[in-house]
Amino acid sequence: MKKEKTKTITLKVSKNTMEQMQEYFEDKRRIKTPPYAIFQADEADTVVTLYESGKAVFQGISADIDANLWSQMEKNLNPDKKIDMKVAGEKKENKKNSKVYYANTIGSDEVGTGDYFGPIVVTASYVTKEDIPFLESLKIKDSKKLTDEQILKITPQIIKKIPYYTMTLSNTEYNKRIKTYNMNALKAILHNKALLEMTKKYPNSDYIVVDQFAEKYVYYNYLKESNNVQRNITFITKAEDQCLSVACSAIISRYIFIKEMDKLSKKYNQILPKGAGSIVDEVGVKLVKEYGKEILNEIAKTNFKNTNKIKELAQN
Repeated sequence: MKKEKTKTITLKVSKNTMEQMQEYFEDKRRIKTPPYAIFQADEADTVVTLYESGKAVFQGISADIDANLWSQMEKNLNPDKKIDMKVAGEKKENKKNSKVYYANTIGSDEVGTGDYFGPIVVTASYVTKEDIPFLESLKIKDSKKLTDEQILKITPQIIKKIPYYTMTLSNTEYNKRIKTYNMNALKAILHNKALLEMTKKYPNSDYIVVDQFAEKYVYYNYLKESNNVQRNITFITKAEDQCLSVACSAIISRYIFIKEMDKLSKKYNQILPKGAGSIVDEVGVKLVKEYGKEILNEIAKTNFKNTNKIKELAQN
């Protein structure tokens, strides 16, 4: 069996994210801590070290996955900040894979996994070579740089032209399933179902692409109990830049997530913030005091550590 390559990734994080990391890794810390480090912890195949300077270092087979998760958290907590993430031994960002980019592709991506409030949304889209000029005119390659207002403006144009299939996992359903599956397993199950739906309708695509969140063998291991599994997937990190069907899926997922968050905000007369920072805890406390702690099962991912903090603060 081929040995997996160990990666080292450095991410500069803000004080808010440092606090989130300290809380998350509290029970996973190693006894010994390197000089100038706040902690060193184990996360599956990754060793995570957070330094007093705000530098977070991820080392291991899955370092890229864990670093990307905390990079997304940093973006959620500080949407206007430029993310500074460096990969050891990587001189420049990977060039665009022309074979994938200029092909007929089905690609999938998800939104909501780092947000305490709101559902998880997974979308698969089908983009042909002929669609590329249209999509490039909308400048959709990096949805993370688009504001919610821009997403709300361009997505209706996309969905009129680009075929897609979306799955939304409500908070109530998520809280049931997370007792059996971890987050990445749930994502794999949702991606698999969305891709199967699209490949039934469009069986002759050149590539099937997933924005990679787990190693290939780990992804398929998550699906070992599934009766029908989509094979021949091309897994690409930062796939939005490499594949327009993934970029479309990311934007459509985010569009639906925004709409769902708006519905929940109107239903409970309280704007629900994105992410999992301190503002989320403040809003959670208000909602628990008004509606009772059961409300969290309907609007939040209760396995996040925010839940215990909100319940504790709500009692005071």
